[in-house]
Amino acid sequence: MSDSIQLEDVRRAQEALQGVTFTTPLQESGHINDLLGRRVLFKLENLQRTGSFKLRGAYNRLRRLNSEELRHGVVAASAGNHAQGVALAARLVGTTALIFMPQGASLTKIESTRGYGADVRLFGDTFDDAYRAALQHAEESGRVMIPAFDDPDIVAGQGTVGLEMLDERPNVDAIVVPVGGGGLIAGIAVAVKARHPGVKIIGVQAEGAQSMALSRREGEIRVAPLVRTIADGIAVKRPGTITFPLIQQYVDDIVIVSEHDISRAILLFLERSKLVVEGAGAVGLAALLSEKIPMSLGTTGIVVSGGNIDVTLLNRIIEKGLVEEGRQVHLKTVVGDRPGQLSHLLSHLATLQANVIHVEHERWNPEISPAEVSVEIVLEARNQDHIQEILLRLRQEGYTVDVKK
Repeated sequence: MSDSIQLEDVRRAQEALQGVTFTTPLQESGHINDLLGRRVLFKLENLQRTGSFKLRGAYNRLRRLNSEELRHGVVAASAGNHAQGVALAARLVGTTALIFMPQGASLTKIESTRGYGADVRLFGDTFDDAYRAALQHAEESGRVMIPAFDDPDIVAGQGTVGLEMLDERPNVDAIVVPVGGGGLIAGIAVAVKARHPGVKIIGVQAEGAQSMALSRREGEIRVAPLVRTIADGIAVKRPGTITFPLIQQYVDDIVIVSEHDISRAILLFLERSKLVVEGAGAVGLAALLSEKIPMSLGTTGIVVSGGNIDVTLLNRIIEKGLVEEGRQVHLKTVVGDRPGQLSHLLSHLATLQANVIHVEHERWNPEISPAEVSVEIVLEARNQDHIQEILLRLRQEGYTVDVKK
């Protein structure tokens, strides 16, 4: 099975994808290089058509459909990115697509999939639930099942990411790739190792979805008992039967990153590189930030696999990140219930150059005196030192101040 996909399959896919997918940029960030103390190249598949690499494999599979299969249409299961890739590929080859997605799938991905012309049905809590529903529908309807990762044509299509990276920077020392079911890293590993065997291929999984890392340790496919992560694009319970042996043969290591590290990477991409990146696309940078990738590997390519993040999740990540970095703080205090007391408190904050975002003023708190008012204030600050300066000064002025977590 490990010989099921060869470099030539990836090359043929690359030819077939000309005019269909973009050759996405391989970009550097001086700030991130300085922060990490190493040279990093980001393969920006978040800028690909449909917002992720998935169109590559989907189109490479759908282009092989015969006239009878085109007439029946296709069905797939996806947390979102494969859904959009299949939907657009189906439109390009002239067939219809039905996509099963978990009920908790990103609203952005659901609406985008419909926007490409596919019919979407929500089913179950995980990708694996949606996959079983899609498989059953394929058996009953005659539609062709298009796997998210466990198909030779899908793997070959995804492997074109690796060829593009080598074509632009043949001297890269390592390539770091997000891992869910394994289609992307398997394709990249096959292609890259065939051309440059010395390049290290490192996979990254979220700590809440470690099925491939677990299977790799055990030497056989294992099912993760629970999958929960903001990196929904790689939230897969069971690795592919085609991808797993390829990964065992060609991938050098798989590392695990925390949800905190993923959030931090998303925020860093947004603020420093002006890039919107989803959780799965951010795990490579998260692995570098958490020092999971050895410095000795040299110039490192990071596959930024997608940018289809739900805006509400992105907002929560931004707010939490600002708090953790000391750039936003939520304070609680008490002032006298007399004219001018709130103004007096705010004047102290103005003197301290703290920007007030929100103020909540409440008289009905049963824990305080009838002569007092509880006040909650959200502030913008420069950093943690600035927050400590604000707290010290207010306490010196006689305020009892707590930081609300």
